[in-house]
Amino acid sequence: MTKEQVQQLLNMLLKSFFQGLMIVGPFGLTVFFIWYIVSSVDNLYPAISAKWPGVVFISIICTITLLGFLGNKFLVGRLLLDRMDLLLEKTPGIKHIYTPTKDVMSSFVGDKKKFTKPVWVKTSENPVVWRIGFLTQEDMTDVDKDHYVAVYLPHSYAISGWVIITEEKNVKEVQGMSAAAAMKFAVSGGVAGFHSDKTVFKAPE
Repeated sequence: MTKEQVQQLLNMLLKSFFQGLMIVGPFGLTVFFIWYIVSSVDNLYPAISAKWPGVVFISIICTITLLGFLGNKFLVGRLLLDRMDLLLEKTPGIKHIYTPTKDVMSSFVGDKKKFTKPVWVKTSENPVVWRIGFLTQEDMTDVDKDHYVAVYLPHSYAISGWVIITEEKNVKEVQGMSAAAAMKFAVSGGVAGFHSDKTVFKAPE
């Protein structure tokens, strides 16, 4: 075997290794993440989880689902949850933890999701730069900002983001893209495409 053939073989093996890593990596991280969550919840009651692994996790998931069902479908359940919600929001000390946590979670899930209006935002004039974000406040007159709006800009490859206050003229509604697709586009750094994986950037062979 010549030196050139050895080099080609090594290149092929190296390329195959990275291809395999691209297949195994996301799968392995997903499995690890799920295992970490399940084991962390199970460890809340180690005596039970030691005998029946997964039982604590399943029980908590079922309890949360049941509470959500009762809160949505039954008037009594809704009233009880509303009373508890009001109590926690009025309790000194606790309200500073409970209220922000509830607001953040309701922004992403539930019937009162806030990130439902994807918009393009002009963040620079020269050169012209547009970023994708979510309109969160359409009226800022209460804080002496007439004709201004608030836009949340998510960070790529992170669960964080930042809020900017900009003039209405710098914001345009995103056309042809759902809120979920816009969030996916922003968080993936743009490589997720607009509608499907067909537009995902792929490195040349």
